[in-house]
Amino acid sequence: MKHALIISHPKAKSFTASVAEAYATACKALHHDIVVRDLYELAFDPRLKAVELPFASDFRTEPDVALERNLLKTCDVFALFYPLWLNAPPAMMKGYLERVFGFGFAYGNGGHSYDPLLRGRKLISFSSSGAPLVWVRQTGALAAISALFDDYFASLCGMDALEHVHIGGVTPGASATFVEARMEEVRGTVNKYFGSVACP
Repeated sequence: MKHALIISHPKAKSFTASVAEAYATACKALHHDIVVRDLYELAFDPRLKAVELPFASDFRTEPDVALERNLLKTCDVFALFYPLWLNAPPAMMKGYLERVFGFGFAYGNGGHSYDPLLRGRKLISFSSSGAPLVWVRQTGALAAISALFDDYFASLCGMDALEHVHIGGVTPGASATFVEARMEEVRGTVNKYFGSVACP
């Protein structure tokens, strides 16, 4: 299998990056392939262009988006990694999904807006927050994110949404024991869903 790791955090040495690294390590242990797209490292432009709007008279795929789509087209799993800011994914992540997973790549077969093009692919998400998990649940933030960025997004593209793993209570002073326990949970999640899937 081939996994696309799509990471959105401005700090190279962040908790989000560590989660992605733990995911990658687990994939490699299963002899699966990975493609890493660190959006801030790439300086990806999240701003949707007028020419990228579906049915625009001058509709076209911009070069940076074409590059991303070419890298992702053979991936079986799309894994998203991001923190919650204002109880929502970063603008960088949303912009990447809007532009790269847009019309003509993830949906829009035959010019029909709701005809998915990524059937059979998998979506899995990992988010984190300084707020405790119970609070993120009580405010409805996790349910809202799961509904829009997991279930709806996956359905639009024809993907299967596997799970949204949220890690709360992530603070600058988090102990090494806390961090390692969370990394083990991430590795366990990879094995849970992909451990029995043979590499082609």
